[in-house]
Amino acid sequence: MKFQNSAILSLGSNLGNRLESLQQGIDYIHSHIATVIKTSGVYETPAWGFEGDAFYNCALLVHTSKSAIELLQGLLAAEAQCGRVRSATGEYISRTIDIDIIAFNDEVINKPHLQVPHPRMAGRNFVLYPLRDISPQWVHPILNMDINQLIAETEDTSDCELVTQLTSPADAYSPERFNYIAIEGNIGAGKTSLALKISEDFNAQLVPERFADNPFLPKFYADQARYAFSLEMSFLADRYQQLTDDLSQLNLFSDFVVADYYIVKSLIFSKITLSEDEYRLYHRLFDIMYKELPKPGLYIYLYQSTERLLQQIKKRGRDYEQDITVEYLDNINRGYLDFIKSATGLNVLVIDVTDKDFVNNQEDYLWILDQLKGVNKQ
Repeated sequence: MKFQNSAILSLGSNLGNRLESLQQGIDYIHSHIATVIKTSGVYETPAWGFEGDAFYNCALLVHTSKSAIELLQGLLAAEAQCGRVRSATGEYISRTIDIDIIAFNDEVINKPHLQVPHPRMAGRNFVLYPLRDISPQWVHPILNMDINQLIAETEDTSDCELVTQLTSPADAYSPERFNYIAIEGNIGAGKTSLALKISEDFNAQLVPERFADNPFLPKFYADQARYAFSLEMSFLADRYQQLTDDLSQLNLFSDFVVADYYIVKSLIFSKITLSEDEYRLYHRLFDIMYKELPKPGLYIYLYQSTERLLQQIKKRGRDYEQDITVEYLDNINRGYLDFIKSATGLNVLVIDVTDKDFVNNQEDYLWILDQLKGVNKQ
């Protein structure tokens, strides 16, 4: 199950500085609407359906939390921002920018103002050739033909000449240079959401904490004193097994690893929940089990205010979390900050996301990526 939607967009321009218009459109989409993951080559093709100058065309693969209709609305705004003027009669005319949704996940959409896959794409080289650049295995969900079959069988005989290649905006961030990123934060801070977005956008192997399967978690929130040691020991064993497996056998098809927790989380939470004697025993076991595991190349701590955390916890609606207290969240935050202050040999980045919505707001997400861009690899 993917966290974000994937869409393929087709961009064209035949008015003014065509290459500049395409780049302006790409930059606006990436900055305000969706993360541009891949950019095809730029192809020159004759105007289609009217007399006009030749077009420059390209395709984009984007990731977004928006629905198809929300994405369409954003792209219409992008066209307007880039100077698109539409004909009052609806006829084809020259334009600075034209942006179409060609595909949206593997869905078939038939709405008054949006049809996906684009109904005329199979007969247009200026769509097919750029699409092949960014998704060479793409299959048409209605025609059940892959992109190479579509190109081979299209009736479009017009020239489609490769002109140049534009770089993808996502290439500027390069989080893979850290090899292993651990994202931490208090309960409800958004660490899993950020880990999911980064893993999908930058081809990383995701290592998610398997807290939902822990049978002691609901019991702990109902009776902390009774179930704290059982819960922390259960997490200790599970995290050790997961990290041992995932970090020793990296996915050959992924560029790096991103996890939504770090091993030290076990010590931070156990120090809050366990008695002094239990914590000493727990710490001894922790040191034995984790001393050989690798450190992340980048440790990210997402700070959220306690008020915002409570809002997030209420919003996601897990029954066993609804009675979490302000005091408990404050203690966890204090534990993390104490660890960060005393940590040695760890590449730490603290990001205050209290006023950020990086899941639904593209600008906020890029702001976080910009924070990563400013960190050197140790």
